Amino acid sequence: MIKWKEDSAGKTALLIDGARRVGKSYIAEEFAKANYKSYILIDFNRAGDEVRDLFLNNLNDLDSFFMYLSAIYGVTLYEQESLIILDEVQLFPRARAAIKFLVADGRFHYMETGSLMSIRENVKDIVIPSEERHIRMYPMDFEEFLWAMNEQPLIDVIRLSFEKKKAMGQALHRKAMTLFRQYVIVGGMPQAVNTYIETKSFEKTDEIKRDILSLYREDIAKHAKGYERKVESVFDEIPEQLSKHEKKFMLASLGRGAKYRSYESSFLWLEDSMICNVCYNSTAPNVGIKLNRNRNTLKIYMGDTGLLISHAFDENGLVKEEIYKKLLLGKLEVNEGMVFENVVAQMLTASGHRLYFYSNSSRENKDERMEIDFLISKKNPTNRHNVAPIEVKSGKRYTYSSLGKFMSRFNEQLDVPYILHTADYYEKDGIVFIPVYWAWLL
Repeated sequence: MIKWKEDSAGKTALLIDGARRVGKSYIAEEFAKANYKSYILIDFNRAGDEVRDLFLNNLNDLDSFFMYLSAIYGVTLYEQESLIILDEVQLFPRARAAIKFLVADGRFHYMETGSLMSIRENVKDIVIPSEERHIRMYPMDFEEFLWAMNEQPLIDVIRLSFEKKKAMGQALHRKAMTLFRQYVIVGGMPQAVNTYIETKSFEKTDEIKRDILSLYREDIAKHAKGYERKVESVFDEIPEQLSKHEKKFMLASLGRGAKYRSYESSFLWLEDSMICNVCYNSTAPNVGIKLNRNRNTLKIYMGDTGLLISHAFDENGLVKEEIYKKLLLGKLEVNEGMVFENVVAQMLTASGHRLYFYSNSSRENKDERMEIDFLISKKNPTNRHNVAPIEVKSGKRYTYSSLGKFMSRFNEQLDVPYILHTADYYEKDGIVFIPVYWAWLL
């Protein structure tokens, strides 16, 4: 955000897109307080007709526009030193369209926040301004959770260990895994993290997460017009699909004869809303992972793992503290693989990766039959060795035959192969084994 302010100097507006309750409004206002002489936050969830009318009737006379806006909010605006925040701008698309004129005027800086920004009804009848710089905001990753838990020294050790490729050591690894399990249970939604820090109660945190899940259901009913039942069916099916050995989303679970083309809009809606992270099968792991994407074969993860747990375990009532304690101690074996894979998907997404996996279910050749949880590309691709395969292991005893076959089959294309597990760092058989809580550094 600071880089945008310095580089743009008012020539673009910054649009922060993210799921509901991820903290967009909060961070925009905190940024305004710290970096501007004054600011106005226009919350279109509350803004009255007098504010909306300014965007409808006064854009041809911006002197009057700013005079009235300043008077309504009781804030003095200073040229090049004031920020105007259009909060929940998806609720009033005409304000988003006005960015073109406001930025061209050049007097002030502009920021927009919103959810469901690319949903059809939220861009209907407007020209999307080219003067926007678009960034996405995600739930807190593990590093940010450690900030909240006042564990900066541990972050420094984790980062140094990753960079120097050395083990954390038994005591620090155990501490980090305990905190990571707390993160997995609580998740990264700021309100849930704050509640946990204040109360240290998983049950009270669970209440917050269920409120957010209810809000998401309301959004589906309100905004997925015409196919809301299909979106809700996919949403409800996510925990069960992820709990299976092969976590690919099986359309047959939605009903007899269900076809991808009938549900494609539902998958896209959940991805656009950032409620979910969609992971596509790439049939050839080389520099063009996206070019080899098979859209019909996919996995769907929840955007936040804490929400997944509340969604998965008895959503009709609160998750009991006993279940959470078993998860914390690593003694709830059922579904732990689902939880760990989801949290890795969450952290890879927040680190800027698009999600891909590899799956070949060949019946003719067992050497071709394999599944790799994630594939990530190098930042700066070369002619060879561009793709890192990642396997996620939640238990202490596991095999990695698929990864071995994958390495043999695609050796020329592969960068470092990783296994993310609950133990400390080591290397073996050409594979780098790293603690699962390092995922945000990949």
